[in-house]
Amino acid sequence: MLKMPHGMTERDLERRLAEALVETLERVPSLRVRPASRKSEGNLFDFAFHVTTPAERQVLICEVKANGQPRYARQAIHQLLGCRQEHPAVYRVFLAPYISPGAGALCRAEGVGYHDLAGNCRLAFGSTYIERQGNLNPAAQKRELRSLYWPKAERALRVLLLHPGRFWKTQPLASEARISLGQVANVKKLLGDREWVEVADQGFRLTQPEALLGEWASQYRQRSESIDLLSIENVAQIEAGLLRWARESGIAFALTEFSAAARLAPYVRHQRVTAYWGGDVETVKHTMNLKAAPSGSNVRLLVPHDEGVFYGVAEVHGMPVVCPVQAFLDLRGAGLRSEDAANEILEQVLRRQW
Repeated sequence: MLKMPHGMTERDLERRLAEALVETLERVPSLRVRPASRKSEGNLFDFAFHVTTPAERQVLICEVKANGQPRYARQAIHQLLGCRQEHPAVYRVFLAPYISPGAGALCRAEGVGYHDLAGNCRLAFGSTYIERQGNLNPAAQKRELRSLYWPKAERALRVLLLHPGRFWKTQPLASEARISLGQVANVKKLLGDREWVEVADQGFRLTQPEALLGEWASQYRQRSESIDLLSIENVAQIEAGLLRWARESGIAFALTEFSAAARLAPYVRHQRVTAYWGGDVETVKHTMNLKAAPSGSNVRLLVPHDEGVFYGVAEVHGMPVVCPVQAFLDLRGAGLRSEDAANEILEQVLRRQW
């Protein structure tokens, strides 16, 4: 049984989705909507409506799911299309609290309509065509996104994205990502709901890395303490000094944002050093004569709240650089020219690996 959105029973969900669908239909002046049988014989669908215009009449049969990811959309489509023999002339509609773009694409491909509580919909029957896209997730669905794009789960996502094509069993992935077996199981389920993984005897593997990275970027939060500093030295001297101090002190250190992009994507240039710093900032400030700079800084040190950002760090042209996935995520939220730099990493590095 699917988990209902917070504070909502199955009946509540069906009622709210039915009301939202009717409200959308009744915005068209020529349409009149009235309920038909709430449940089909044999429970082939959840409820139906009669929709009439001056020229035609159409029966809509609806299937409700508490989750609007592709896995559940596919189930609903299968149930609705299974009604062909008993109900050959009906228009079929999938309803859920939030229907993802991937699930919407499945519905379109099968000629099934859809509608969610955010107002996203595509309804095309007879002479009626209604489509609205781009509305954000209701709050109830955001909890699911938080559980996937949260530090411990993100550790697993980095591993999957940096090892394209590899099948993983639960225990090896948990060990590699340094998370619990339960956290791996949750990530596997949420990616499976999106139909972004393939499951086989040898484990599971990520099949839609760019879709995952895109959704992650839209939800990504920089969970680090950001410290802006000023140095009289140039970029190369600053980077060399940080590397020397990090090695002498055994501190985790890796360039990110434009500092990483300049090495991963050759056409990107940078005027400020940005790096993750896993140690005490006050000591390195004193050692390298770095001054606090509320504005106009040329050094930004990020003290991470989770060490997962250091996964996949590699030396590039003599400097430790975060993995391309982490650099992409950090750039997407950095403003200015950062999105162009992120796209360079996606095009020049990640897509070639995938």
